[in-house]
Amino acid sequence: MSALPSIIGTEAPRASVAELRERFRAGKAALLAHFAESRATAPAATSLLRALARHVDQTLADLWTHAGMPASAALLAVGGYGRGELFPYSDVDVLVLLPNPHAGGVDAHSDALRSTIEAFITACWDIGLEIGSSVRTLDECVTEAKADVTVQTALLESRMLTGSRRMFNAFRRVNGEAMDARAFLRAKTFEMRQRQVKYEDTPYALEPNCKESPGGLRDLQVLGWISRAAGLGRTWSEMASHGLLTPFEVKQLQRHEGTLKLIRARLHLVARRREDRLVFDLQTAVAESFGYQGNTTMRASEMLMQRYYWAAKAVSQLNDVLLLNLEERINGSEDLTMQPLNERFLDRGGLLEIASDDLYKRDPHAILETFHLYQTTLQLRGLSARTMRALYNVRNQMNGAFRKDPVNRARFLAILQAPQRQTHAFRLMNATSVLGRYLWVFRRIVGRMQHDLFHVYTVDQHILMVLRNMRRFFIPEHAHEYPKCTALAATFDKPWILYVAALFHDVAKGRGGDHSELGGSEVRRFCKDHGVEKADADFIEFLVRHHLTMSHTAQKEDLSDPRVIGDFAAKVGDPRRLTALYLLTVADIRGTSPKVWNAWKGKLLEDLYRLTMRKLGGDVLAIDAEIDARKKEARQILALHSALPGTETPLWKTLDHSYFARHDPNELAWHARSLWRHIATDIPVVRARPSPLGEGLQVLLYSPDRADLFARICGYFDGAGFSIQDAKIHTTNAGFALDTFQVVNPAYEDDGPAGYRDLISLVEHQAALAAASTGPLPTPRSSRVSRRVKSFPVVPRVSLRPDERAQRWLLSISASDRSGLLYSVARVLAQYRINLQLAKVSTLGERVEDTFLVDGAALQNNRLQIQVETELLDAISAA
Repeated sequence: MSALPSIIGTEAPRASVAELRERFRAGKAALLAHFAESRATAPAATSLLRALARHVDQTLADLWTHAGMPASAALLAVGGYGRGELFPYSDVDVLVLLPNPHAGGVDAHSDALRSTIEAFITACWDIGLEIGSSVRTLDECVTEAKADVTVQTALLESRMLTGSRRMFNAFRRVNGEAMDARAFLRAKTFEMRQRQVKYEDTPYALEPNCKESPGGLRDLQVLGWISRAAGLGRTWSEMASHGLLTPFEVKQLQRHEGTLKLIRARLHLVARRREDRLVFDLQTAVAESFGYQGNTTMRASEMLMQRYYWAAKAVSQLNDVLLLNLEERINGSEDLTMQPLNERFLDRGGLLEIASDDLYKRDPHAILETFHLYQTTLQLRGLSARTMRALYNVRNQMNGAFRKDPVNRARFLAILQAPQRQTHAFRLMNATSVLGRYLWVFRRIVGRMQHDLFHVYTVDQHILMVLRNMRRFFIPEHAHEYPKCTALAATFDKPWILYVAALFHDVAKGRGGDHSELGGSEVRRFCKDHGVEKADADFIEFLVRHHLTMSHTAQKEDLSDPRVIGDFAAKVGDPRRLTALYLLTVADIRGTSPKVWNAWKGKLLEDLYRLTMRKLGGDVLAIDAEIDARKKEARQILALHSALPGTETPLWKTLDHSYFARHDPNELAWHARSLWRHIATDIPVVRARPSPLGEGLQVLLYSPDRADLFARICGYFDGAGFSIQDAKIHTTNAGFALDTFQVVNPAYEDDGPAGYRDLISLVEHQAALAAASTGPLPTPRSSRVSRRVKSFPVVPRVSLRPDERAQRWLLSISASDRSGLLYSVARVLAQYRINLQLAKVSTLGERVEDTFLVDGAALQNNRLQIQVETELLDAISAA
């Protein structure tokens, strides 16, 4: 790029506001015109951003002098402007810093000073500066920063513009002293997760926000903020000098950051306003400003977006590596105890760690083993920075020979056929570029856009969303989303067949021709290469070739016409194929966009399924077969207990499929027998029995629901010395809580079932009193952690995400097990009046993995949501 026009410092500082306005506008216009005429390169964008910042610096300094601001005050650039870079239409964030009243000098609250400051800010707007201003004393800065992490972040990126250097130095000193690097890391991590969920948790949205979306500039800024707060460097090179990055990673970060800045700057220029979203309306114009020209296979906009997606994906990968390194450095976890998993891998505080840096080069088979081990070892929650770095550096080793290796093919098929966690494994494989390197046909659709009215993801992300949806049908905790699909999935014998179909259904998009037919050929080749039996291969190929047939028939054909049903039934052939195709169709539609699925489409598909099943000679009620089988067995158990016919009806008619999917027939019968007389009770009903598992008690609570009910019953168990091993929480259609707990008390373990049987009456009485109480919730008891937990600590984690329909939230808790843990969590939820709809409590040895379905007004407020997550993390971290 040629030298930028000289526009700074050409006028006397005492120029009038009108003259300053003209100088500012002319100068900015000259800079933007020069950038528009230059080649679209990252250095050109960097030069523009810095030149714009310097131009605004000079303008603000002139206005500061013109307004006659006091010598003891200072003007600071904060936020993004504080980095010394300014995008064409970004806000200019400044802080007017005043001395504390007790420090002497000007009166920070005097009318004269207030008028002077107002005149300065008004002049800024008059000349065309879109200014975001705050006025604070030193003490107010510290107070505000402690109360709001957003303010603390903005002040962290402060830069002196004009005024009192002494005041600025004092400001930097007091803010540095007030900084708590660990608390800041925690807050920014929660904030980043919240932001990423808001932006679909993927860098591949079709209209991404190049600043805020995952893999965007904000992710890089968060890393810089955390590093700066911890004194670990302000630039990538400084972070490398502290051992956080390698020289290669520094180059990659600089390269991809430059690409994102260039795209955002060009986007502003084309839109002529602050616009950070690459919306369809602007993509072509931005692409043309880069010099892209479309051809027969790709539009100019697709060329631009593919460049963006590859940069965003690389940023996401490097973000994960650096964030883990920062967490380890700040939290002092570099020396976590390593637990060997085998001779190649270690468990490093819940992260999968390679035993040596050259593992993948020495043994390429270990690449896919990484993901299989991660998938099958439940205590692992991700890959360590060392592992991700090694995978990033070994991508080119995954070549044709690697893909044809029989060991690798067997391992890949094992990942598909594993009993659980396919979603986690494949998303991680895609995020680390391993999936596209092994499954070469998949690599061709990474970052490929879909220009239609339905898909909001790129092809690869849509495929992974469909895989996720399919996997969820087999997980009872997600039965509340689409209970009929869960009931159907429970009867399907080979789930992995559906996962393969999901993985290949759109894999031939963008080639021209019918992608369903081309995809069918690709999946047949895959099955042959991986030794899939012919019957299964034929079944999978059918699903891929016809994955659009059912939705097309349901939405565009007349389902009252017997010929339509007959033709569709003939094409499907048998009930098993129909069931599989129904599941794939629902998963596919749900994976296009959260807004595409609706009750109408669901009813059409269900009607087509029901009518076709009847035509094929199957059971019309096959969709509820598993549920019906459980109900039938429960009725038989009731009859054995001399219960009257219909005893179960009052209760069962208030419950949905998710209840029946999570309870076995014995529990269904017990609940019906215990509650048939109390369906509309005003007081809590508690029943207990020796656990069918042979250890502890099983306790049933039925009560009018309220926000703190779960916390109160957990508080009772905590105070009585019981440890909750499992909790199944449901809310009936009538607004009653129906909760079942599995509890143990170490004091009675030696006595066996007989000892617990003596406790039943006491537990039923005291638990009912606790559930009916209205006083303050008691403070959780302090508890000790076991020696094993001390040796192999579990890093506590809190994840809060909206569910599929964005109406309720899935809260996941991971922590070391200890008594009172569940009550501590429930107490926080009750404090914020968060309602519990469903809970699954799982204890895996010394590790707890709890999942809750919740809702509440507090979760709709971003700041309160962060507070909830922070307090939950504090609660599960307490020793």
